[in-house]
Amino acid sequence: MNRPAVAYTLVAAGANVLGAAAVASRSRWSVPALEKTIALSAGFMVSVSLLDLIPEAVTQHGAGAGPLVLLGFLLVHLTQHTLTPHFHFGEEVHEVTRAVSFSALAGLFVHTFVDGVAIASGFQVRATLGVIVFIAILLHKFPEGLAIASIFLAAGSGRARALAAGAALGGATVLGALFTEYVAPLGAYGLPLAAGVTLYVGASNLVPEFQAKRDWPLQGSFFAGCGLYFVARNLIAAYV
Repeated sequence: MNRPAVAYTLVAAGANVLGAAAVASRSRWSVPALEKTIALSAGFMVSVSLLDLIPEAVTQHGAGAGPLVLLGFLLVHLTQHTLTPHFHFGEEVHEVTRAVSFSALAGLFVHTFVDGVAIASGFQVRATLGVIVFIAILLHKFPEGLAIASIFLAAGSGRARALAAGAALGGATVLGALFTEYVAPLGAYGLPLAAGVTLYVGASNLVPEFQAKRDWPLQGSFFAGCGLYFVARNLIAAYV
């Protein structure tokens, strides 16, 4: 078992729970700050997918990496925006049905499972890749937990069930890492799948949350996320 991969995955899973707890406890937070966090994480995730995960997948699998990256990309679209009737990152402010809340949970369960796969697959290649992937995933974990908990509350569920939904996403992340360690096909092909999922989450889930808003600090946060990626990559290469 790759203990660092599991440890980092547990930290990422904890951020899902913290996001859900922030909603379930009725804590107050800054909506503009949350939007900037989403934009920052979008820039970081797009950078990691294009500059680390996809090139590494091509190194491992050659031309065969492309279909697997596309499969990961399509898998998230299918589960979050085709089979799921309603989902977006951030707080849900409209009333939804319980069926919608559980379909959103199912869609996010697949995505968070692959989050764990991505971290574990990165560590299988080298520690520096595992850490940079972990940071990319950690940045969007709090908004993710917040989103699923707020959907459950909007559907009429109690705080305990909303918190349990966030914990379920964290659990799926840990399962993804464990399955990557012990299920050979996932260990072999998890990296290109994770590349497609990471690219989709960054570019198709997170970017649309802010791209239409004429707010220069918000838009600048996306570019800051890309810049932060290069800073983090250099620091990790020097110290990990």
